[in-house]
Amino acid sequence: MLARYLPLVPAVAFLAIVFVIPVAQLLFLSFFDNTGVPTAAHYERLVANPTYFRVVLNTLSYSAWTTLFCIVGGYPIAYLVATISARHRNPLLIWILVPLWTSFLVRVLAWMVILGSHGVINRTLLSLGLIERPLDLIYNFFGVMVGSVHALMPIAILMMLSVMLNIDRSLSSAASTLGARKSMAFWRVYFPLSLPGVAASGLMVFVSALGFFIAPQLLGSPSNIMLAQLIIVQLEEALNWEFAAALSVVLLAATILVVVVFDRTLGLSSLTGEVRAGASTRKGGFGRLPGGLGRQLVSAIGWGSVYAGIFLGKILPYRRQRLGEERRSLLWILGLIGIAFLALPTFFLIPISVSENRFLAWPPEGFTWQWYQVYFSSAVWLDATVRSIGVGLATAALSMILGVPAAFVLARQRVIGKSVILSLMLLPMVLPHIIVAVGLFYLYAKVGLVGTNIGLIIGNTIFSLPYVVITVMAVLRNYDERLDQAAWTLGATRGVAFRRITLPILKAGMVTALLFAFVKAMDELAIALFVADAGTPLLPKQLWQEMSYKIDPSLAAVSTLILVIVGLSIAVVQILNSFGAKRG
Repeated sequence: MLARYLPLVPAVAFLAIVFVIPVAQLLFLSFFDNTGVPTAAHYERLVANPTYFRVVLNTLSYSAWTTLFCIVGGYPIAYLVATISARHRNPLLIWILVPLWTSFLVRVLAWMVILGSHGVINRTLLSLGLIERPLDLIYNFFGVMVGSVHALMPIAILMMLSVMLNIDRSLSSAASTLGARKSMAFWRVYFPLSLPGVAASGLMVFVSALGFFIAPQLLGSPSNIMLAQLIIVQLEEALNWEFAAALSVVLLAATILVVVVFDRTLGLSSLTGEVRAGASTRKGGFGRLPGGLGRQLVSAIGWGSVYAGIFLGKILPYRRQRLGEERRSLLWILGLIGIAFLALPTFFLIPISVSENRFLAWPPEGFTWQWYQVYFSSAVWLDATVRSIGVGLATAALSMILGVPAAFVLARQRVIGKSVILSLMLLPMVLPHIIVAVGLFYLYAKVGLVGTNIGLIIGNTIFSLPYVVITVMAVLRNYDERLDQAAWTLGATRGVAFRRITLPILKAGMVTALLFAFVKAMDELAIALFVADAGTPLLPKQLWQEMSYKIDPSLAAVSTLILVIVGLSIAVVQILNSFGAKRG
């Protein structure tokens, strides 16, 4: 009985020690002053100063708008990808994965090139004579929103897609057979079944935006400061750990409130795609809200779409037969525009990286390799790259060692407290990274791990582990366990069956999880900022510092090299998936 729990012990113990304890310590730290005397002064300061209240409102408003735009913009893309053939689906998925696997900092730099006063949009509009002076597209709320939506929308798309792919499309066909219009079938059948994915993506985007400080810092203005930025200021400039802890608790409280509401309605297990698409909306999604508010809302939208279709059919009767084709064409147009919005911006950095311009300007002038020479001749950049790759590989290995056995147990075994264990595994995904990073720094300062490779690997593994667990569980969900049973029947031991049967079939998924953990570690800025010291160069930290104080095409050159690494990683995954499909 206890043997089935053993594979879970390392992962659970790891998270309990380096995740739960640091966050709990941060909570207690906020109730003490710098001399160790208990006090509520930090919270009194928060309540007394209306500036902090406005910052909290700014953060919540920013997160809500980001979530709304990500869902509204991402749903058509996810729906398009889910309803086309696998032959067309895979190329579109690659373009969705490109931004997801690309560094947040690289994507923000790309938007600086596009939205800046000398950027792509302004230069194009000026050359066409449509404007007389550059538009203010950056260093304001618009710039922050564009950068944030671009950064977080791929997550929303993949969360919704995982649910949509499990929806039985014959249900919509049956509704049409019974007389329902296509719009009515969509809103009354398909859309309610996709709500668990919508809710899961909303949770992921909202809580990620709560602690997201990259776009607000680099694309926003002081008037749009967020809570995470205040925490950084208190730590790096004011050196007020206790007040920074109080701010972190406010951010943590907002996150926990959202997570609890989500867990009560859907359960955190839906983040792994375990919510069955065919489940009744009365038992999941908005249908579990008090008074059936979700069902009434969906019903109202469904009937509204029907009456809108009837109205259009009466005023445009000659177009009635073509409405279905036009809807599909419109879906393709919206989907391709959305995918272009996600995938194309980073490629503007490539011509900038070989431009003779001394700053980020469009169009690029001349051709030179000098910015690559700056990178390859810089000991700081090379040390940061080598260290980041080493830390990333070690993080990926540790994440696999901890995550794969845990995923096998959670996916295949009936264990007591499974929902609690799974929630613990997934909690680092939905908790703002800056809170964990601050808690880790406070813990590391006591045990001497600040600035060490071990400390960096442990910190990055906290955030990479959930992605390994989710990826492996998703792969196991489609694995036929009868193959293992057949091997056992023929005399193979469990170890031999795993090595000769299970592992070769699941190899592509395992490599995907490994690469996902590696790329995630390479892009983790919060850990790099707070756990690495001044003498510990890391690629995301070096990019952050350069982008904060000096912006020139050398950053585009570094970003292009990162794009090459991402491209090679995606190519490896595709080759392995193709090889696995042929073997299957």
